[in-house]
Order: sequence, then structure tokens, then C-alpha cells
Amino acid sequence: MTHVFDEATAVARIDEIDGHVVRATTHPAYNNMVGPFGGVTAATVVRALQEHPEVLGEPLALTINYAAPIAEGEWDLALVLIRTNRTNQHWTFTIDQNGGVVATGTAVFGVRRDTWADTEDHAPDLPPVDDVPASDFPEFIAWARNYDKRFVVGGLDAASDDSTSTLWLRDEPARAIDYPSLTSMTDAFFPRVFLRHGTYMPAGTISLTTYFHATRDELAAQGAGHVRATARGSRFGNGHFDQYGQIWGDGDRLLATTHQLVYYKDVPQ
Repeated sequence: MTHVFDEATAVARIDEIDGHVVRATTHPAYNNMVGPFGGVTAATVVRALQEHPEVLGEPLALTINYAAPIAEGEWDLALVLIRTNRTNQHWTFTIDQNGGVVATGTAVFGVRRDTWADTEDHAPDLPPVDDVPASDFPEFIAWARNYDKRFVVGGLDAASDDSTSTLWLRDEPARAIDYPSLTSMTDAFFPRVFLRHGTYMPAGTISLTTYFHATRDELAAQGAGHVRATARGSRFGNGHFDQYGQIWGDGDRLLATTHQLVYYKDVPQ
């Protein structure tokens, strides 16, 4: 049986004279408050790039800028290969829907080489996953039902002076992690402004950047197990804030980091 995530991120090549264009379709299982969950849109881009016949190596970085909400239905993704070097490859892309641009972005793929390595950050210390109860989001946030979320710190149950959330996270139903699903997980943190106010507010990601640290073999070793996820905000004000997140795998391996810019509006008092 095909996993719902694979259904939601499927693409089909469109025969175009100018460039490489694929078509995707939104999936109701990944609806957000307005339009589709941004993480699944970013994951679809990664999947399409991995399936491109000229792709080199593995994903290293992705930035996607959400220019407008994506409506339910089909959308087209145009991939442009800018340059291929010996070990890295640079792409730009545009998402079009109903005659207008709704997202733009860049991606870097590359060949990973054996070099000196170290990780300066430290994985969060969490209790065993089975000791932490799962949490639910409201029914109108459909995409959240596709994740098993077990908050240790920073669940949305009260206002907090600290915007940090740390949790166990896994696809639901369980699915072996790969680069597209890792991409989606980096956007699976609710906006940090919700935690500061203890309530849902009008908010949406403007720009999402994901850096992929995991090798293909490390993702294969992780399998379908839970990852440790943590995120926090930096500065809130003037209708925008940024938030930084990390995804950690088994063996204290840092799988991915993410930074995003988020738009928000105050809730009337």
C-alpha cells in the first residue's frame, strides 16, 4: 500500500519544449489552515529534483520562498539546472499555479566525501519515546495527523516566555525516512509565536531553508524510528520572526537543520 506521504509528493513529467517541468497535486491529508502544509510542498520539490535525469549526488540545501498560498489542485514545478561542478550542483525552481507564480527557490545537490568531521551542537536529552504521550493538534490542521508528535518541552498548552519546543517526531503511519520526508519534518514545528502567546494566531512561513547533513546511508540506518526535533525563535516583532530547528537521529547524528522566516498578525485583544 502506498504511504500517504508518497501520494502527496508524487510528480509527473510534463512534456515541455523549454526546460524540465513536472506537475504535482495537493493532497487533502496535508492541508494546513490556509493551503497545503509548506513542508510537503518543499518535500515535493526535493523528490522532483531527485528524479531529474541530470541530478548529481544528494540534497545539501534547499530554500523555498512561499510567494502566495497554493490553492487545492494541480501545480507546476519548473526546474532549472544552473551549474554542475565536480562535487556540487546548483538549481533554481519556480512553482506556478493558475497562471501565476506562487513559490520560488534554490537548491544545492552534491557528492559527499570522506573528510574530517565533528558536530559542535548536542542532541537534546529526552526520556524514552514510549514514556512520552502523543499530542494532537486541532482537527482543522490536517497535516499534523500525519505525524506522531510527543512533546517533552513546549507543547501548545499555555503561553511561555521561552519559544523552545523539543519532541519525538515520526511519520504516522511509520515510514522509513528519506530526503523528502526529512525535508517535510523540518517544517513540522508550529510557528513559535503560537507558543509565546499560548494560542493559534494568523501566521505563515515566508521562506524556509533546510540544510541536509545526513548521508543516504545514515537515513537508511535510521529507518522508520522516531527522530528528536527541537526548534526555537530568535526575535519577534514588526509582523515577522525567524525560527531555527534541528532534527537528530539515532546515535546523536544531526540529520538536518532549518531556518525560516515567518509572517504573523496579532490577535485582537
